Amino acid sequence: MDMMNRIKQLKEEKNAVILAHYYVDADVQAAADFIGDSFYLAKKAAETDADEIVFAGVEFMGESAKILNPTKHVYMPDAHADCPMAHMVTIEKIKEMREKYDDLAVVCYINSTAEIKTYSDVCVTSSNAVKIVNKLPNKNIFFIPDQNLGSYVATQVEGKNIILNNGFCPRHHIMTKEDVLNAKKEHPDALVAVHPECKPEVLEEANYIGSTSGIIDYIVGNDAKEFIVGTVDGVYATILNQAPDKKLYNVVRTQVCPNMKLNSLEKIIHVLETGENEVFLDEEFMNKAKAPLERMLELAK
Repeated sequence: MDMMNRIKQLKEEKNAVILAHYYVDADVQAAADFIGDSFYLAKKAAETDADEIVFAGVEFMGESAKILNPTKHVYMPDAHADCPMAHMVTIEKIKEMREKYDDLAVVCYINSTAEIKTYSDVCVTSSNAVKIVNKLPNKNIFFIPDQNLGSYVATQVEGKNIILNNGFCPRHHIMTKEDVLNAKKEHPDALVAVHPECKPEVLEEANYIGSTSGIIDYIVGNDAKEFIVGTVDGVYATILNQAPDKKLYNVVRTQVCPNMKLNSLEKIIHVLETGENEVFLDEEFMNKAKAPLERMLELAK
Protein backbone atom coordinates (compact mmCIF):
# COMPACT_ATOMS: atom_id res chain seq x y z
CA MET A 1 0.00 0.00 0.00
CA ASP A 2 1.41 3.42 -0.94
CA MET A 3 1.71 6.19 1.65
CA MET A 4 -1.27 8.23 0.45
CA ASN A 5 -3.62 5.24 0.69
CA ARG A 6 -2.19 4.30 4.08
CA ILE A 7 -2.85 7.83 5.36
CA LYS A 8 -6.41 7.70 4.00
CA GLN A 9 -6.97 4.36 5.73
CA LEU A 10 -5.61 5.63 9.05
CA LYS A 11 -7.69 8.82 8.89
CA GLU A 12 -10.84 6.73 8.51
CA GLU A 13 -9.87 4.36 11.32
CA LYS A 14 -8.99 7.16 13.74
CA ASN A 15 -11.55 9.77 12.64
CA ALA A 16 -8.59 12.06 12.03
CA VAL A 17 -8.15 15.24 10.06
CA ILE A 18 -4.88 16.54 8.61
CA LEU A 19 -4.19 20.29 8.55
CA ALA A 20 -1.22 21.54 6.51
CA HIS A 21 0.31 24.97 6.22
CA TYR A 22 1.16 26.35 2.79
CA TYR A 23 4.87 26.22 3.67
CA VAL A 24 5.15 22.41 3.93
CA ASP A 25 6.19 20.28 0.96
CA ALA A 26 3.77 19.62 -1.90
CA ASP A 27 3.31 15.92 -1.10
CA VAL A 28 2.32 16.74 2.48
CA GLN A 29 -0.15 19.34 1.23
CA ALA A 30 -1.60 16.70 -1.11
CA ALA A 31 -2.29 14.42 1.89
CA ALA A 32 -4.08 17.14 3.87
CA ASP A 33 -7.80 17.67 4.31
CA PHE A 34 -7.28 21.40 4.68
CA ILE A 35 -4.39 23.55 3.42
CA GLY A 36 -4.07 27.17 4.38
CA ASP A 37 -2.46 30.01 6.26
CA SER A 38 -2.46 30.31 10.06
CA PHE A 39 -5.86 32.04 10.27
CA TYR A 40 -7.67 29.59 8.00
CA LEU A 41 -6.20 26.59 9.82
CA ALA A 42 -7.05 28.06 13.23
CA LYS A 43 -10.67 28.35 12.10
CA LYS A 44 -10.68 24.79 10.77
CA ALA A 45 -9.16 23.52 14.02
CA ALA A 46 -11.94 25.26 15.96
CA GLU A 47 -14.65 23.82 13.70
CA THR A 48 -13.55 20.21 13.26
CA ASP A 49 -15.57 17.28 14.58
CA ALA A 50 -12.65 14.88 14.12
CA ASP A 51 -11.33 13.04 17.18
CA GLU A 52 -7.71 13.50 16.15
CA ILE A 53 -5.91 16.40 14.49
CA VAL A 54 -2.55 16.01 12.76
CA PHE A 55 -1.06 19.45 12.20
CA ALA A 56 1.63 19.55 9.53
CA GLY A 57 3.21 22.83 10.53
CA VAL A 58 5.28 24.09 13.44
CA GLU A 59 4.86 23.96 17.22
CA PHE A 60 2.77 27.09 17.81
CA MET A 61 0.20 25.83 15.27
CA GLY A 62 -0.19 22.52 17.09
CA GLU A 63 -0.49 24.36 20.39
CA SER A 64 -3.20 26.65 18.97
CA ALA A 65 -5.14 23.66 17.63
CA LYS A 66 -4.98 22.01 21.06
CA ILE A 67 -6.04 25.20 22.86
CA LEU A 68 -9.07 25.49 20.56
CA ASN A 69 -9.81 21.75 20.95
CA PRO A 70 -8.81 20.79 24.51
CA THR A 71 -10.66 17.46 24.47
CA LYS A 72 -9.21 16.28 21.15
CA HIS A 73 -5.90 14.57 20.41
CA VAL A 74 -3.53 16.86 18.49
CA TYR A 75 -0.32 15.50 16.96
CA MET A 76 2.70 17.08 15.31
CA PRO A 77 4.39 14.96 12.61
CA ASP A 78 7.74 16.21 13.93
CA ALA A 79 8.04 17.30 17.56
CA HIS A 80 11.08 19.46 16.74
CA ALA A 81 9.39 21.61 14.06
CA ASP A 82 9.43 25.05 15.64
CA CYS A 83 9.27 28.73 14.67
CA PRO A 84 12.27 30.85 15.75
CA MET A 85 10.21 34.05 15.71
CA ALA A 86 7.75 32.56 18.22
CA HIS A 87 10.46 32.83 20.88
CA MET A 88 11.61 36.39 20.07
CA VAL A 89 9.62 38.13 22.82
CA THR A 90 9.71 37.67 26.57
CA ILE A 91 7.14 37.86 29.34
CA GLU A 92 9.39 40.42 31.05
CA LYS A 93 9.17 42.67 28.00
CA ILE A 94 5.37 42.44 27.96
CA LYS A 95 5.21 43.34 31.66
CA GLU A 96 7.58 46.25 31.05
CA MET A 97 5.34 47.64 28.29
CA ARG A 98 2.20 47.26 30.42
CA GLU A 99 3.84 49.32 33.18
CA LYS A 100 5.13 51.94 30.74
CA TYR A 101 1.96 52.57 28.71
CA ASP A 102 -1.59 53.27 29.79
CA ASP A 103 -4.43 51.98 27.65
CA LEU A 104 -2.21 49.26 26.16
CA ALA A 105 -3.32 46.25 24.15
CA VAL A 106 -0.81 43.45 23.67
CA VAL A 107 -1.47 42.20 20.16
CA CYS A 108 0.11 38.83 19.63
CA TYR A 109 0.86 37.47 16.17
CA ILE A 110 -0.32 33.86 16.16
CA ASN A 111 3.30 32.92 15.41
CA SER A 112 4.10 32.87 19.13
CA THR A 113 4.28 30.36 21.95
CA ALA A 114 1.22 29.35 23.94
CA GLU A 115 2.83 30.88 27.02
CA ILE A 116 3.14 34.29 25.34
CA LYS A 117 -0.51 34.07 24.27
CA THR A 118 -1.53 33.83 27.95
CA TYR A 119 -0.05 37.32 28.48
CA SER A 120 -1.73 38.82 25.41
CA ASP A 121 -5.05 40.56 24.81
CA VAL A 122 -5.74 39.30 21.31
CA CYS A 123 -4.06 37.18 18.65
CA VAL A 124 -3.82 38.14 14.98
CA THR A 125 -2.56 36.63 11.76
CA SER A 126 -1.04 38.40 8.77
CA SER A 127 -4.42 38.20 7.01
CA ASN A 128 -6.44 39.87 9.78
CA ALA A 129 -3.95 41.99 11.78
CA VAL A 130 -4.94 45.33 10.26
CA LYS A 131 -8.67 44.63 10.64
CA ILE A 132 -8.33 43.60 14.29
CA VAL A 133 -5.99 46.42 15.35
CA ASN A 134 -8.41 48.90 13.77
CA LYS A 135 -11.25 47.44 15.86
CA LEU A 136 -9.41 47.68 19.19
CA PRO A 137 -10.42 50.62 21.43
CA ASN A 138 -6.85 50.98 22.76
CA LYS A 139 -4.57 53.71 21.46
CA ASN A 140 -1.31 52.00 22.44
CA ILE A 141 -0.58 48.68 20.73
CA PHE A 142 2.39 46.50 21.66
CA PHE A 143 2.71 44.28 18.59
CA ILE A 144 4.59 41.03 19.22
CA PRO A 145 6.74 39.29 18.19
CA ASP A 146 7.24 40.36 14.54
CA GLN A 147 8.61 43.87 14.02
CA ASN A 148 8.05 43.76 10.26
CA LEU A 149 4.38 42.81 10.37
CA GLY A 150 3.93 45.33 13.18
CA SER A 151 5.57 48.02 11.07
CA TYR A 152 3.28 47.20 8.15
CA VAL A 153 0.20 47.35 10.38
CA ALA A 154 1.35 50.78 11.60
CA THR A 155 1.18 52.08 8.01
CA GLN A 156 -2.37 50.80 7.59
CA VAL A 157 -4.06 52.13 10.75
CA GLU A 158 -4.68 55.67 12.01
CA GLY A 159 -4.77 57.00 15.53
CA LYS A 160 -2.77 54.15 17.04
CA ASN A 161 0.66 54.15 18.65
CA ILE A 162 2.19 50.89 17.42
CA ILE A 163 5.08 49.82 19.65
CA LEU A 164 7.35 47.34 17.90
CA ASN A 165 9.21 44.35 19.30
CA ASN A 166 12.62 43.18 18.14
CA GLY A 167 11.53 39.92 16.49
CA PHE A 168 11.34 38.61 12.93
CA CYS A 169 10.98 35.58 10.65
CA PRO A 170 14.49 34.65 9.50
CA ARG A 171 13.20 33.50 6.10
CA HIS A 172 11.51 36.82 5.31
CA HIS A 173 13.85 39.16 7.18
CA ILE A 174 16.84 38.07 5.09
CA MET A 175 15.33 39.56 1.91
CA THR A 176 16.56 43.05 1.01
CA LYS A 177 15.56 45.84 -1.35
CA GLU A 178 18.65 45.07 -3.42
CA ASP A 179 17.51 41.45 -3.77
CA VAL A 180 14.14 42.59 -5.11
CA LEU A 181 15.72 45.06 -7.53
CA ASN A 182 18.07 42.36 -8.82
CA ALA A 183 15.14 39.99 -9.30
CA LYS A 184 13.28 42.71 -11.20
CA LYS A 185 16.27 43.21 -13.50
CA GLU A 186 16.38 39.50 -14.20
CA HIS A 187 12.60 39.26 -14.72
CA PRO A 188 11.46 42.70 -15.94
CA ASP A 189 7.94 41.55 -16.83
CA ALA A 190 7.25 40.02 -13.41
CA LEU A 191 5.00 41.55 -10.75
CA VAL A 192 6.22 41.45 -7.15
CA ALA A 193 4.08 39.88 -4.39
CA VAL A 194 5.50 39.79 -0.87
CA HIS A 195 4.52 38.86 2.68
CA PRO A 196 4.33 41.63 5.34
CA GLU A 197 6.88 39.69 7.41
CA CYS A 198 9.42 41.17 4.98
CA LYS A 199 11.30 44.39 5.81
CA PRO A 200 9.64 47.74 4.96
CA GLU A 201 12.27 48.35 2.26
CA VAL A 202 11.11 45.17 0.51
CA LEU A 203 7.43 46.07 0.84
CA GLU A 204 8.13 49.40 -0.88
CA GLU A 205 9.10 47.53 -4.06
CA ALA A 206 6.01 45.29 -4.14
CA ASN A 207 2.98 45.36 -6.39
CA TYR A 208 1.09 43.39 -3.75
CA ILE A 209 1.54 42.87 0.02
CA GLY A 210 -0.43 40.18 1.78
CA SER A 211 -0.65 36.94 3.73
CA THR A 212 0.22 33.61 2.14
CA SER A 213 -3.41 33.06 1.15
CA GLY A 214 -3.58 36.64 -0.13
CA ILE A 215 -0.47 36.15 -2.27
CA ILE A 216 -1.92 32.95 -3.72
CA ASP A 217 -5.23 34.61 -4.60
CA TYR A 218 -3.46 37.63 -6.08
CA ILE A 219 -1.25 35.54 -8.38
CA VAL A 220 -3.89 33.00 -9.39
CA GLY A 221 -6.44 35.70 -10.19
CA ASN A 222 -4.03 38.01 -12.03
CA ASP A 223 -3.77 38.15 -15.82
CA ALA A 224 0.02 38.52 -15.58
CA LYS A 225 2.05 35.35 -16.09
CA GLU A 226 5.27 36.10 -14.19
CA PHE A 227 5.71 36.85 -10.50
CA ILE A 228 8.54 37.46 -8.08
CA VAL A 229 7.34 35.94 -4.79
CA GLY A 230 8.62 37.18 -1.44
CA THR A 231 7.63 34.39 0.91
CA VAL A 232 8.44 30.75 1.63
CA ASP A 233 8.28 28.83 -1.64
CA GLY A 234 5.96 26.16 -0.26
CA VAL A 235 3.15 28.38 -1.58
CA TYR A 236 4.26 27.56 -5.12
CA ALA A 237 2.60 24.13 -4.93
CA THR A 238 -0.86 25.62 -4.34
CA ILE A 239 -0.39 28.38 -6.91
CA LEU A 240 0.77 26.02 -9.66
CA ASN A 241 -1.98 23.55 -8.84
CA GLN A 242 -4.53 26.26 -9.55
CA ALA A 243 -2.65 28.13 -12.28
CA PRO A 244 0.00 25.86 -13.88
CA ASP A 245 0.83 28.47 -16.52
CA LYS A 246 2.29 30.95 -14.01
CA LYS A 247 6.05 31.47 -13.80
CA LEU A 248 7.28 32.04 -10.25
CA TYR A 249 10.65 33.44 -9.19
CA ASN A 250 12.36 33.79 -5.81
CA VAL A 251 13.62 37.04 -4.32
CA VAL A 252 16.63 35.21 -2.88
CA ARG A 253 18.11 31.89 -3.89
CA THR A 254 16.69 29.88 -0.98
CA GLN A 255 13.23 30.64 0.39
CA VAL A 256 12.73 27.47 2.40
CA CYS A 257 11.58 27.14 6.02
CA PRO A 258 13.72 24.30 7.42
CA ASN A 259 11.24 23.66 10.22
CA MET A 260 8.30 23.23 7.86
CA LYS A 261 10.50 20.85 5.83
CA LEU A 262 10.59 18.51 8.84
CA ASN A 263 7.02 17.44 8.06
CA SER A 264 6.73 14.37 5.82
CA LEU A 265 4.29 11.65 4.78
CA GLU A 266 6.29 9.05 6.69
CA LYS A 267 5.99 11.10 9.89
CA ILE A 268 2.25 11.62 9.42
CA ILE A 269 1.79 7.87 9.13
CA HIS A 270 3.99 7.33 12.18
CA VAL A 271 1.99 9.58 14.49
CA LEU A 272 -1.33 8.18 13.27
CA GLU A 273 -0.09 4.64 13.90
CA THR A 274 1.65 5.23 17.22
CA GLY A 275 0.05 8.28 18.83
CA GLU A 276 3.48 9.80 19.39
CA ASN A 277 4.19 13.56 19.38
CA GLU A 278 0.85 14.42 20.93
CA VAL A 279 0.47 18.01 22.15
CA PHE A 280 -0.23 18.22 25.89
CA LEU A 281 -1.04 21.48 27.68
CA ASP A 282 -2.27 22.18 31.21
CA GLU A 283 -6.03 22.89 31.37
CA GLU A 284 -5.72 26.18 33.29
CA PHE A 285 -2.95 27.27 30.96
CA MET A 286 -5.10 26.46 27.92
CA ASN A 287 -8.01 28.48 29.27
CA LYS A 288 -5.78 31.54 29.58
CA ALA A 289 -4.30 31.09 26.11
CA LYS A 290 -7.71 30.44 24.56
CA ALA A 291 -9.10 33.90 25.31
CA PRO A 292 -6.92 35.87 22.84
CA LEU A 293 -7.43 33.22 20.15
CA GLU A 294 -11.21 33.30 20.56
CA ARG A 295 -11.16 37.09 20.56
CA MET A 296 -9.26 36.95 17.25
CA LEU A 297 -11.85 34.64 15.71
CA GLU A 298 -14.65 36.93 16.91
CA LEU A 299 -13.07 40.24 15.81
CA ALA A 300 -12.03 38.83 12.43
CA LYS A 301 -15.59 37.92 11.45
